[in-house]
Amino acid sequence: MAPPTVRTISRYLLRQHVAPLGFALAALTSLMLIQQIAKQLSSLLGKGLPTSVIIEVFLLSVPFIVAVTLPMAVLVAVLHVFTRLAGDNEITALQAGGVSVGRVIAPALTGAAGIALLSFLWNDQLLPRTNHQLRTLQMDIQRKKPSLALKEQVINEVVAGQFFLRAARIDGSSNKLKDVTIYDLADAERRRIITADSGRMAYSAGGRDLYLTLQDGDIEEVSRADPTQFNRTFFSTNRMRVAGVANTFQPTTTDTYKSDREMSTCEMQEAVESARRDVESATGDARLVVDNDLRRLAGLAPLPPRALAAAGGGRALRRLAAWLLPAEAGAQTPRPAQRPTPPHPGPRPLAPSTGRAPPFTPPYVAAGLITPGAGTGEEQRLRAARERAAAYEVEIQKKYAIALACLVFALVGAPIALRFQRGGVGLVLGVSVAVFTVYYIGLIGGEELGDRLILSPFFAMWTPNLIFATAGLFGLWRIRKPGNSPHGGDWSDLLPAWIAAAWNHR
Repeated sequence: MAPPTVRTISRYLLRQHVAPLGFALAALTSLMLIQQIAKQLSSLLGKGLPTSVIIEVFLLSVPFIVAVTLPMAVLVAVLHVFTRLAGDNEITALQAGGVSVGRVIAPALTGAAGIALLSFLWNDQLLPRTNHQLRTLQMDIQRKKPSLALKEQVINEVVAGQFFLRAARIDGSSNKLKDVTIYDLADAERRRIITADSGRMAYSAGGRDLYLTLQDGDIEEVSRADPTQFNRTFFSTNRMRVAGVANTFQPTTTDTYKSDREMSTCEMQEAVESARRDVESATGDARLVVDNDLRRLAGLAPLPPRALAAAGGGRALRRLAAWLLPAEAGAQTPRPAQRPTPPHPGPRPLAPSTGRAPPFTPPYVAAGLITPGAGTGEEQRLRAARERAAAYEVEIQKKYAIALACLVFALVGAPIALRFQRGGVGLVLGVSVAVFTVYYIGLIGGEELGDRLILSPFFAMWTPNLIFATAGLFGLWRIRKPGNSPHGGDWSDLLPAWIAAAWNHR
């Protein structure tokens, strides 16, 4: 058990982080949420949705925002606390009392490890559920057909295949229309074109019917049976009812489909196993195509998959093909004098998209005795299965990597704050923005490379963590060395000497 003095210091250092962590988390989450609101609010208001639905959209957006801002908040809190403690000479007092720099940082790292565990539980349990609910809700909103979704100067399909409306101006607040043209194709015997100088829209109480009140216009009717019959009627006021608009919001009650970001780790592991079984099946099918072609070449009837596997025909048929098609068979193909390259080159280069060597072209394919595209469908199926497995594996690794970023950021922030303790707010903001930018660009780029099978899922997601963890350990080693303990420097020490001199004499 730790001595009472050590436990008191640990509790004191942890308490110092609580308020900055909460403030940073609330501020960063609020900023990103405001950005989401500014981006989506106009389109949501324009759909005539209930206020409760709009609020639900933004509440369901909070969990994925917190998943991103929590590691940021840890870095901001660590930078702020250790910069302030070092600036107030509290770190110097602790060192004078025999407390090492590592012992000062240990409580912050322990707290960051606890936050990393909570972050993983948040990302693995709560976040997939809210992502699923948010996607379902957004799909329900897209299916709604409100008046404010109508676009100006565009022919809008109000009722599919039956009723089309175009207006030069649409006032969303009052539902007023200007310079209206309506194409009514509901009647199979006639076609109507209605034009009006202005109009107004309203919905029935149930929201399923649209009522139009048109002013100062005319109706042109043409019979489909007899195009020579043409009627034109002028009106000052024309009231119309368009049934079946379905301007009601109908939330989905059951939706079993889930994307990778709507699954927990256990669910994605099951999906990975299923994708791997598909890989094995596609590999077997690709081999079956080649083996059956060899059997046809040898004058044998093709076997079904199970019989072929049981007979072990693959290896025997390949030996038969090697006997039937000697290596010099490729040399019998005439070669132009200006192309000395042999028809069967040596080692093939790595495929740029996968990092793996492409399958070797057998001599019986190169000789033209078997169609080279016989297994193209199986190869495409095999690659699709591999990409599906990689996408789930990348998402699994991302959950762990983002959670552990809380600990990595604390490991990076503490040495920087202690080394440049007079940096103040400029240090906190500058380092935070730099670390966030590099980390999340690396994370997004790694996810793309992992999904495309260029990098393994582990390295695709963990490379940013490994880089920053190495930098943090190096910084911790530097400040533990004699002569490199906190000395009151500021962030200008990071600049070249001539820039630092100009900064100090400003």
